[in-house]
Amino acid sequence: MEFYELVRRRRSVRAYKLDPVEEEKLMRILEAGRLAPSAANKQPWHFIVVKDAKVKEQLRKAYDREWFVKAPVVIVVCADPSAAWRRRDGEEYWKVDAAIAMEHIILAAANEGLGTCWIGAFDEKVVKEVLSIPEHIRVVAMTPLGYAAEEKGPVTDRKPLEQIVHFDKW
Repeated sequence: MEFYELVRRRRSVRAYKLDPVEEEKLMRILEAGRLAPSAANKQPWHFIVVKDAKVKEQLRKAYDREWFVKAPVVIVVCADPSAAWRRRDGEEYWKVDAAIAMEHIILAAANEGLGTCWIGAFDEKVVKEVLSIPEHIRVVAMTPLGYAAEEKGPVTDRKPLEQIVHFDKW
């Protein structure tokens, strides 16, 4: 799919078919995340792929939505703050780096004909407990991954460029 059409067609999916995600597609999607840029090329991310229905059901304690746990796959994007670049003023970039990797994953999934939904409203402590994530690692985002149960049209509910773009100065 042409890139700009892909960006227009990518939607947050909250209903998934039970069809499994092909391993080749999953690996291409994860490779897209791996190839994401990061500050100073530190690549502080880790991806956890959850397919086991029992584990997904446990994740429901962190994000209680039926459609989330019914998707064939859940990808959890984590970051190691100690492995990330820091700006001179101390601003840490691990969240930014992991978010860029997540966006690569989401766009790659759309390109493969799969749906996703960026999840940020979860209980990190529960996710870490369920997935045995080390204490120093942070959970940045999660997404279900699977074939959409319903088709949606292109994105239309965004502000016009005139409201958000500034040239040379604010």
